[in-house]
Amino acid sequence: MSPSTRPKNDTFLRALLREPVEYTPVWLMRQAGRYLPEYNETRRRAGNFLNLCKNPQLACEVTLQPLARFELDAAILFSDILTVPDAMGLGLYFAEGEGPKFERPLREEWAIRDLTAPDPNVHLRYVMDAVAEIRRALGGSVPLIGFSGSPWTLACYMVEGGSGSATDYRTVKTMLYDRPDLMHHILDVTATAVTDYLNAQIESGAQAVMIFDSWGGALSHAAYREFSLAYMQRIVAGLKREHGGERVPCIVFTKGGGQWLEAIADIGCDAVGLDWTTDLGEARRRVGGRVALQGNLDPMALFASPEKVAAEARRVLDSFGTDAGGGNSSGGHVFNLGHGISQFTPPENVKVLVDTVHSHSRRGSARG
Repeated sequence: MSPSTRPKNDTFLRALLREPVEYTPVWLMRQAGRYLPEYNETRRRAGNFLNLCKNPQLACEVTLQPLARFELDAAILFSDILTVPDAMGLGLYFAEGEGPKFERPLREEWAIRDLTAPDPNVHLRYVMDAVAEIRRALGGSVPLIGFSGSPWTLACYMVEGGSGSATDYRTVKTMLYDRPDLMHHILDVTATAVTDYLNAQIESGAQAVMIFDSWGGALSHAAYREFSLAYMQRIVAGLKREHGGERVPCIVFTKGGGQWLEAIADIGCDAVGLDWTTDLGEARRRVGGRVALQGNLDPMALFASPEKVAAEARRVLDSFGTDAGGGNSSGGHVFNLGHGISQFTPPENVKVLVDTVHSHSRRGSARG
């Protein structure tokens, strides 16, 4: 199969490009993860999380696991956003029960000045091998999404030294306000690294890419535009938007970023991801058809009864609204959670969610 061939189910890609669709496509952030017993078994065989990320065969295995259970409309590369700073030499490791840590966080000026962008085809070769292997294994069934963290989000981890200490962002924000020159240097190098990384994923077979700005919502209004949005705009401008004759859509997601929706929509991306705090219908009116929207069920809704899960899914779909004919036939909406799925989520409720999104959006189209 040629890498340029569109997948048999290209609903996700068409929705991102605001082309007509028969139903609303759905995938879930962290859809391959600890809520699935088969994932936990594969991780056990790998020995630890980093081994799992760095083994292309096992990364492919866990990427495909949720697609075997649920009728999802896209696969997302199994990896971690911190592979980029790890490739920059910061020494990523995972402490049991504490999450990711860095052996050498960026605290000293000399270390920040020495920071360089890695060659993704050398230092992150295992990711590119995983992308290529997943594309082969998918066999043209659904599209594959590649991803990276945003420069600001990666900088939070790189300066704080891990996730556990980043609850109030004290260290990274002190640098932002006290030494903006150093912060901009980190962001500048990281933006180059992320651009190169995403383009390498596209060349290896990713058919859409997503930038996760998980911590952008922690910034002030002015700081967000200067220290997060400006760098994501630069990345989007540097992305390969076509590969093998096919468009490669780009999604940008800032958690807590609903207030900046119009500004995000203006940076050149194809779609904006939204968390659950923003009404989809209102967001649709605000962007005025400039971009597609992705989201935005509260992941905690998946702990409710199956009937309530289905009701919440319908509510999100109805919030986005329908076209004049009665259905979402023009595309422009990809159903997702407002952030990653919890490890404690009952898998049977995920099936209810996916099936409800498909059936309810098809009925909406049938009314038109």
